[in-house]
Amino acid sequence: MLTERVLSRAVEIAQGSYFATDPRPVGGLPGPVEGRPYMLYAHVPFCERLCPYCSFNRFPFREDPARRYFKNLREEMRMIAEKGYDFPALYIGGGTPTILIDELCETIDLARELFNVREVSTETNPNHLIPEILEPLKDRVQRSSVGVQSFDDGLLKQMDRYDKYGSGAEILERIQSINGFFHSLNVDMIFNFPSQTEAHLLKDIEMLKASGCNQTTFYPLMASRSVATALRRTVGMVDYGREARYYEILSRELSDTFEHATAWTFSRTGGGMIDEYIVDYEEYVGIGSGAFSYLGGKIFVNTFSLRKYGDAIEAGRQSVSLGCKRATLKDRMRYRFLMDLFGLKLDKREFKAEFGVSPEKGLFPEVSFFRVAGAFATDTTEEFTLTPKGRYLTVAMMRQMFANLNSLRDSARAGLPEDERQLLFGDGTPLCADAACAANEATSKPLP
Repeated sequence: MLTERVLSRAVEIAQGSYFATDPRPVGGLPGPVEGRPYMLYAHVPFCERLCPYCSFNRFPFREDPARRYFKNLREEMRMIAEKGYDFPALYIGGGTPTILIDELCETIDLARELFNVREVSTETNPNHLIPEILEPLKDRVQRSSVGVQSFDDGLLKQMDRYDKYGSGAEILERIQSINGFFHSLNVDMIFNFPSQTEAHLLKDIEMLKASGCNQTTFYPLMASRSVATALRRTVGMVDYGREARYYEILSRELSDTFEHATAWTFSRTGGGMIDEYIVDYEEYVGIGSGAFSYLGGKIFVNTFSLRKYGDAIEAGRQSVSLGCKRATLKDRMRYRFLMDLFGLKLDKREFKAEFGVSPEKGLFPEVSFFRVAGAFATDTTEEFTLTPKGRYLTVAMMRQMFANLNSLRDSARAGLPEDERQLLFGDGTPLCADAACAANEATSKPLP
């Protein structure tokens, strides 16, 4: 789609001058602005299996460093509380947050003690949908999101998930077995895999409906430079030319059971908790290695090194870098424009109250492009809403934004020690650079 290519390139250029190519260390996160709502994100970067397409900060699980990490995560949470922040919502992502259930529960309990948290969301994997992991979360978590990606056995094998998490039929059975356990159960899916046919996609949709989940998020496959080689080797080259067609299939085939909650999240009639916290909260604080914060129009990124993260927290400080080159009013307006449209509606009155200008005046090129492209379903003095084409263009913009964020992740990873780089990009088997690293791994000691 020509409009998608033009829009993606425009987002790439605009955000390319916003995100830093060499994140600069700062003393820590700024304090809160009185009266402004914030959301707390906590990152747990441990997985039993590293997926080839994933660009998030993640490391192969080992118990000792993971326990040290959770302890430091809670200490960073205390640091944030001392700055004066409060949060009504906590989102725990990864990695696999449920990797150590006792540590996760202690972390959630501390968050409720420090802040006025009313809603807790956490991610997990299909092999953790078992009583000994879920029962402790029953009164602690309102929303759980399980990463399925696809029910197709061939794709699961390509992603190196089949042996660890089971067949599509087995995963479906596990999801069905926990219906009603959480207030909201989201199933994360990915579309536009290179080897995914329309028949595969239709089968995924059929099994998704049968799962009984009350929400699903279908992400477009997002390539990143850091995982490009592994991606080509395992699932092949991404074809963005068919992305719009696959998205159209999704929207059409899900419409008899689900409705759009965001451009790529679908809620079963009756609703659920929206998967994307960035829709409800413009600003958020991220804690943990590799976590992002968005505050005052600026992106901050925590160190991607487990070693540096642990050492900093244990020394009583954060290890944070500024991830943007600038934070202009125009940048903030563009971010709000994208996030509001991703949430399916932009309130023009709220936009003007926040920025002092209407979206038409403040973002004339962007609004004009959407109008010419036929992206607005309603275009009144009060609001913009989206046509089906507009929803897809917003998906393409979000995909490009995440690609730009992945480039920032690549920059943040550049300073990782060699042993951590091998862990991050390997298959879970460390390729130690020296005898000391090998001895450390052999005794299963935490990274120093």
